[in-house]
Amino acid sequence: MTSNINLQDRIKHVFVVMLENRSFDHMLGLSNIHGIDAVSGQPTTLDGLNARNDWNLDLHGNKVYASSPADWNMLYDPGHEFNDVKEQLCGAEGNYPRINNSGFVISYSKIDPANPGEIMKCYAPDQLPVLTTLAQEFAVCDHWFSSMPGPTWPNRFFVHAASSAGLDHSPAPQTMADAILFRGYTFENGTIYNRFDKANLGWTIYKGDAFPQSLAISGMNIRALEGRFKDFKDFSGDLNNPGYTTTYAFIEPNYGHAFVGDFTCGDSQHPKDDVTRGERLLKTIYETIRNSPHWESSVLIITYDEHGGFYDHVPPPQTVAPGDATTDPANDINHFDFRQLGVRVSAVIISPFIPKGVIDSTSYDHTSVLATVESIFGLQPLTERDKHANTLNHLFSLTTPRRDAPTTLPAPSDSGFRCPGDTVASAATRLLVTDAAPATEPVPSSLQGFLHVAFLRDLQATPPDAQASRTAKFMNIQTHLEAKRYMEEVRQKVEPHEAQ
Repeated sequence: MTSNINLQDRIKHVFVVMLENRSFDHMLGLSNIHGIDAVSGQPTTLDGLNARNDWNLDLHGNKVYASSPADWNMLYDPGHEFNDVKEQLCGAEGNYPRINNSGFVISYSKIDPANPGEIMKCYAPDQLPVLTTLAQEFAVCDHWFSSMPGPTWPNRFFVHAASSAGLDHSPAPQTMADAILFRGYTFENGTIYNRFDKANLGWTIYKGDAFPQSLAISGMNIRALEGRFKDFKDFSGDLNNPGYTTTYAFIEPNYGHAFVGDFTCGDSQHPKDDVTRGERLLKTIYETIRNSPHWESSVLIITYDEHGGFYDHVPPPQTVAPGDATTDPANDINHFDFRQLGVRVSAVIISPFIPKGVIDSTSYDHTSVLATVESIFGLQPLTERDKHANTLNHLFSLTTPRRDAPTTLPAPSDSGFRCPGDTVASAATRLLVTDAAPATEPVPSSLQGFLHVAFLRDLQATPPDAQASRTAKFMNIQTHLEAKRYMEEVRQKVEPHEAQ
């Protein structure tokens, strides 16, 4: 199923949406999708779960099997920092490179000792009708892995820079070098956005809330002032403009209540949030592109930054290290060599030039996004990782665009949860509970990076003669409650400015 089509003649717009913290098996492992192998063209079945063979041992030596259905949201955020993932992949006493995916239950038992089997629960297809339909209609990649065995921030940096600049953990602003603290993260070879700039190709980041993670990259504050960052509410209007010229659009979800650290009431599909809210986002994105004047020249890539601690049965392979510099010594606390991929995550590739029902078992990671756009648009690779990454090019094998791609997708399931301000009609009766920020608890690791983004936005909106006092306030943050109050203050400060 390969073709010699000149893809740059066909593909003018690439859209990427990266959601949060869900493994492949957790989302699609029970989908039982049958289709055509992307390489051989032969009938095949997605590499999903086998309920008789997929299990972990608990602390008492009992087998805990993968099961269904999964809860719409988790009460506790599963561990997914570097050492958590090492235990999940290698077992309680394991160390790289011996990987057997045996430690998920034991890892989660430290967070929820009464219910360690929650981490083995997987969604049934009817719980995720939007994602499942897209996987059936286009190409699903069942060997797409997060770029490193660790948390959100380094994995998201890989999709922008083919590197995390040595970051192997959730960042802590108070330990950053001043250059990164005040200007953002730098990468020795820049980012994909620098490559697009050099080639005079347009790019946009659509942000779901006031604190997009990509704003932590050095220079992005200036690019935001230049109009490169747009609210997601502008997405539909932009796409319906026949003159839309953006070559590459990265869509950041609404991370919800990031400032209290539970990420509820967004649409990122963070474990503590209602997963159906992310289904609504995917439906909106797909239907907007599908019904726009640009459908026949567009590609949509859906994936997840990392697995969020959830079980997956496929051992991730080793890989090529980026080979670039660690730009801040504080980035490297685990002394990781970046030669090991992280846990498998879902990826669905959508285009009118992809046949229906393609299953692709090629090995990918997030830098395959970069390798693909570099190949299509004639850009140079950023690091050794994207230089050696597999591209998606072989998936776009049709010579003419499909006419049977659905114009609408099924409605998301009704979880029964709602959030304040919801306008979606629902029979929901339960309010999705947002955690309070304890007065004395330290700032959680999952919040630290977004706290840094809030600081960068604060400086952007503050006159120079007042920046010293704002910096002092930020540097004095010690507790979760102080972080919450600061981020809410910044949000209220920047949102009216953006509305003007």
